[in-house]
Amino acid sequence: MAVERTLAILKPDCVRKDLIGAVVKQIQENEFKIVSLKMVRLSKEGAEGFYEVHRGRPFFEDLTVFMSSGACVPMVLEKENAVSDFRKLIGATDPAEAEHGTVRKLYADSKGENIVHGSDSPENAGIEIAYFFPISELVQMHK
Repeated sequence: MAVERTLAILKPDCVRKDLIGAVVKQIQENEFKIVSLKMVRLSKEGAEGFYEVHRGRPFFEDLTVFMSSGACVPMVLEKENAVSDFRKLIGATDPAEAEHGTVRKLYADSKGENIVHGSDSPENAGIEIAYFFPISELVQMHK
């Protein structure tokens, strides 16, 4: 099985609640390698660009307002099956439906403020990673 990369974003609620360390610890305990990480503040336009695929959906406005409401921490994670393993680690979008022990079950308050974003496919992971990270910022973790 090939090593994959996925994008994770610790959302503004995660940053506001001082949960960066707790979530990163869970990520590392689940054998993800952090290839790159930074703290950014998305503008409304930047959030709209990132979530362009959702434009026109009922939650788009609330999502982009929320994602531009404070600092967030995008990071590139790497391991075999990174996309599916990370989505399993973070749990269902709605924390009320998330499995026990998942990031969202532990820390999220609502479906709208759910602590973390994870890419939904290897193809989208590549697009999403490029939105935040130029190739020069990606560290080679495996040979």
